[in-house]
Amino acid sequence: QVQLVESGGGLVQAGGSLRLSCAASGRTSFNYAMGWFRQAPGKERQFVASISWSGDSSKYADSVKGRFTISRDNAKTTVYLHMNSLKPEDTAIYYCAAGQSGYPTIRQTDFGSWGQGTQVTVSS
Repeated sequence: QVQLVESGGGLVQAGGSLRLSCAASGRTSFNYAMGWFRQAPGKERQFVASISWSGDSSKYADSVKGRFTISRDNAKTTVYLHMNSLKPEDTAIYYCAAGQSGYPTIRQTDFGSWGQGTQVTVSS
């Protein structure tokens, strides 16, 4: 089982930037895909971005393409979500998840471990 702890959320004005971090622990190697999902109030959790174990392949939701970038530092067993040009509709709780394989995917069922989430609020 992987333990995941997110950080970096907060309140930001529209057009601003934030960087979320997710520190992983519990497995002997960090050789699995990682993903970010988000859940806005009253809505279902949705895919945001995912990255392969090596970092050379990633997937993004259409709503964040060109604004968000997912990256990872395997030496630190940490994955990041760099969010630029934030919009009020990006307001949500952001969850980090560990994949069950090394390849990026958009399906929640392909992720076996989840963090507690970090709140991102974008004011207009």
